[in-house]
Amino acid sequence: MSVWRDVIGQERAVETLERAVREPAAMTHAWLFTGPPGSGRSVAARAFAAALQCPTGGCGECRECRTALDASHADVDVIATEGLSIKVEQARDLVGLAAHRPSVGRYRVIVVEDADRLTERAADALLKALEEPTERTVWMLCAPSVEDVVITIRSRSRHVRLRTPSVEAVADLLTRRDGIDHAMALYAARAAQSHVGLARRLARDEHARIRRHDVITLPTKLTSVGECLGAAADIVDIAKAEAEAASGERDAAERERLMELLGADPTARTQPPHIRSQISSLERDQKARATRFTRDVVDRALVDLLSVYRDALVLRTGAGSALVNEDSRQVVSRVAEVFPADRLLTCLDAIGTARDRIQANVAPLLAIEAMALDLRLPAR
Repeated sequence: MSVWRDVIGQERAVETLERAVREPAAMTHAWLFTGPPGSGRSVAARAFAAALQCPTGGCGECRECRTALDASHADVDVIATEGLSIKVEQARDLVGLAAHRPSVGRYRVIVVEDADRLTERAADALLKALEEPTERTVWMLCAPSVEDVVITIRSRSRHVRLRTPSVEAVADLLTRRDGIDHAMALYAARAAQSHVGLARRLARDEHARIRRHDVITLPTKLTSVGECLGAAADIVDIAKAEAEAASGERDAAERERLMELLGADPTARTQPPHIRSQISSLERDQKARATRFTRDVVDRALVDLLSVYRDALVLRTGAGSALVNEDSRQVVSRVAEVFPADRLLTCLDAIGTARDRIQANVAPLLAIEAMALDLRLPAR
């Protein structure tokens, strides 16, 4: 048993972190965990936090390890934004938190799971805390790459690079940790391209598997302008429906809890000004969360779509690499037949451009419509 049991395929990173736990000279006050989506950045950061609090350096069984791993330890704070960005007010709260010495543990640890979502002003607010660190306070920032974090912050942090784990490693984790049938775990790990979180969802959620199948078969249907525009609308509509299904009950429960805390009458036709302002603030947060969730679902669909053209390029060039969509080989073969290799590269670029545009706050429907037109099948 060890705190590192779920940090899979990251032997070099784990070795670096274990050394920092053992040797004070190898320890520093700020760490930057980077790696592709699904590589386990936040999992590694939490494991490191647990090892720092553990009397034996990460046994995985003591109270310190268990509470640090599930983010209930008094001196381990995990910040995971559900909105589109981490604003300056949140950053200032973190700076204030970092100024306090640990209450029960060896360190006060602050894990920021989405450091790439820090606004410029929020990053500036954090900078002073990183430049003049409080003794025994450790920052752990997570981001897809060092380029996603402002240079002033990354230059003051020690970099730990994670890599994409193998399909087999992800499947073994799902089987061992979640009790998923190994054949299903292998399918999910391959379809998710070793993204641990997505693989777990695919393995356990039939609706997610159906949605992915619908996306995978999309390239063979893009035969006209009308079909392209309709397919783009379908992707966005599915994402919005998933967002509403995921957040509907939660939003209502949050509103009910807020009304209870404020002592307000939920049946009243109008509320006092101070209650209305609190409700408006909650609704803004919920809207931002729904927007991010919708964009995340759209992005997952585009990554699935990207895998089809990647597989088609593998078949077209005879590269011999394993297919991500082996179970949908007929679709992949059809795309490989109608598009030459250079055109497949253009399709990959079009999907990447759509993802970049959505990330830059272009309306998802417009970005996907433009992409779908670039993916249109050639006329017979």
